[in-house]
Amino acid sequence: MSSYQEAYSKKMRRPEEAVRHIQSGDWVDYGNFACAPLTLDAALAERVGELENVKVRAMTFPGLAAVAKADPTATRFIYNNWHFSGGDRKLHDAGNCFYVPFLFHEGPGYYDIIDSDVFCVAVAPMDSRGYFNFGSSNSIQMAVARRAKKVIVEINRSIPHCYGGFNEGIHIDQVDMIVESDHRPLFQLPSTNPSEIDTRIAGLIMEDIQDGSCIQLGIGGMPNAVGKMIAESDLKDLGVHTEMLADSFVDMFEAGRITCKYTRYCPGKMAYTFALGSQKLYDFLDQNPFCASYSVDFVNKPSHISMNDNMVAINNAVEVDLFGQVSSESSGYRHISGTGGQFDYTFGAYHAPGGKSFICLSSTTKDKNGHLISRIRPTMAPGSIITVPRTVVHWVVTEHGKVNLKGKSTWERAEALISIAHPDFRDELIQEAQNMGIWRAGDRKNRIQVPGSTLKSA
Repeated sequence: MSSYQEAYSKKMRRPEEAVRHIQSGDWVDYGNFACAPLTLDAALAERVGELENVKVRAMTFPGLAAVAKADPTATRFIYNNWHFSGGDRKLHDAGNCFYVPFLFHEGPGYYDIIDSDVFCVAVAPMDSRGYFNFGSSNSIQMAVARRAKKVIVEINRSIPHCYGGFNEGIHIDQVDMIVESDHRPLFQLPSTNPSEIDTRIAGLIMEDIQDGSCIQLGIGGMPNAVGKMIAESDLKDLGVHTEMLADSFVDMFEAGRITCKYTRYCPGKMAYTFALGSQKLYDFLDQNPFCASYSVDFVNKPSHISMNDNMVAINNAVEVDLFGQVSSESSGYRHISGTGGQFDYTFGAYHAPGGKSFICLSSTTKDKNGHLISRIRPTMAPGSIITVPRTVVHWVVTEHGKVNLKGKSTWERAEALISIAHPDFRDELIQEAQNMGIWRAGDRKNRIQVPGSTLKSA
């Protein structure tokens, strides 16, 4: 028996035994995304009657965290999250999940100044050299492990072995306890079929992607639509530098569009910090040397993003106001997701040679009563969080066109954004712009068009 196997045997614990080391008042960090510790979470929830004021931090938990479900009053377990999943959103709506604001690329550095008593993380089985791979969830995890007083790893054989990069795994010498999970399949986020609106927006963005462009795609139907169009196009030699790797990247690679031949940073590699998708994606990542997993302070650092020629960053938004401010994480006081890496890539891509960043949204949505409302607003709803400030926003795209806001004055921004709003709301938006003092007097009908999108001069 090797020394690693001996250490493994000595550190093995039953889940309920491992969580006994968590005490009242502790800060407990969970593994991120699909590598959340589901077995340890369930075991910790069983101690709800014994503990008080245990603060849990997760990131995009797959489903509903057991600790939060076990204590709806949030007095024994206070559940916090860096970026909401659908389950986290439901818990937040019930008053049982609290958001932790951060810029994703800064996340690892936060653990130089915040406490972590116990880190619980799902990992791939130990290799012959004593390493546990973080699989599809590199992210901030190594920084948490270094800060935590105790590290508990939960073995799940379903987790793919993802090559680095760096910070993609942890050695058994850095681990305090090991538990076996029930090896359930990883949380899957299957690709959604893009809507007609998604496809129209994607078509506008495709006009700005060229051979050799380096691509970042956010989550959702519209980025998937771009990926689908790229896969079906004749583009070639695309690179990848992205925070999230999704199924659409597999489709683009298998179609021969991605070679990373001209990627200046991480050349020859699809660089990413986490992956969420279907089993097809996880199978693609497993021991694939073309993919490189890095901690997020490396992949999302704006100065690193900006080193790639023709960087194209594509992200969704909830609302945009007439000043050009972007909210992508809340609707009023209702928190929806998080800042994530949207700021990182919007800023970084613009500073790349030939780079562009796109904020995308459908022009309308429906409220809870089924009434159509504009997602381009005069001002943000009270409580809405600004994800990307107006000074950073580059391109904004709806199904009615795309506009570049860089270098535009307030009246030019108002004109540009109203030109890509839904036609039913343009007159109302013009009136609001006049009320706010960001509208020029003159013949508005000659200045507002349905673009592709070039505005007439005033």
